[in-house]
Amino acid sequence: MLEVTIIKCLSDNYSYLIKDKKTNLVGVVDPSEFNPVDIEISKTYKKLDFILNTHHHNDHVGGNMDLKKKYNSKIICSSYDEEKIPGQDIKKSDGDQFSFGETDFEIMHIPGHTLGHIAFYSKQANVIFTGDTLFSLGCGRIFEGTFKQMFGSLEKIKNLPKNTLMYCGHEYTEKNGQFCISIDKENTKLKNRIEDVKSKTQKKLPTLPIALGEEIETNIFLRCDDEKIKNNLKMNNGSKLEVFTKLRNLKDKF
Repeated sequence: MLEVTIIKCLSDNYSYLIKDKKTNLVGVVDPSEFNPVDIEISKTYKKLDFILNTHHHNDHVGGNMDLKKKYNSKIICSSYDEEKIPGQDIKKSDGDQFSFGETDFEIMHIPGHTLGHIAFYSKQANVIFTGDTLFSLGCGRIFEGTFKQMFGSLEKIKNLPKNTLMYCGHEYTEKNGQFCISIDKENTKLKNRIEDVKSKTQKKLPTLPIALGEEIETNIFLRCDDEKIKNNLKMNNGSKLEVFTKLRNLKDKF
């Protein structure tokens, strides 16, 4: 069984401390900075066996070296990103497995935000760490990849079991919800979710994790074939990729 602790870092980043309860292995996903992660480790597990990086941006790897130095951790990263990840030890490619004690992770290559971006998915633990590809009610900006790559990556995640719990790299949910409702005005489930998000935000609580099934029902970037969304965009004959491209461009200016 996997235990996940959310750690707030920088202004809006999330790092995730994970523990395999059976073997007591401890890891952290995307340590943005050293201090918040170190403080949480000091309060709880007192050790750090692995560091898991989804991509090379500094707000996801900024704590790598100091954590590795203090805890002698092994850093696991994308083989497509290996030259850009500080302190990398173990490189993984699409479809590779990583055994974290009794929790098995599958590596999913999900380019778009960056070319080497990966997700860590465990069917067994029912979780996915999506980094900056899929956000709660949003998706990442396209910096290195193409719209086609990002769309394909989102579709790949979308095909996972609907009860999979998604943990992403940033707390962007409230702002993302404002964009979603501007396009998907009649979505009752989206309206209800926005109210729940507002309540959590006011209480300074994380809006994560979220079940993938609920995400699909409310995140417009996962619903590019929805006729109401296409109609609102005046793109009734547009392909899913064309609709996604339009939505991503609109979000960049929102």
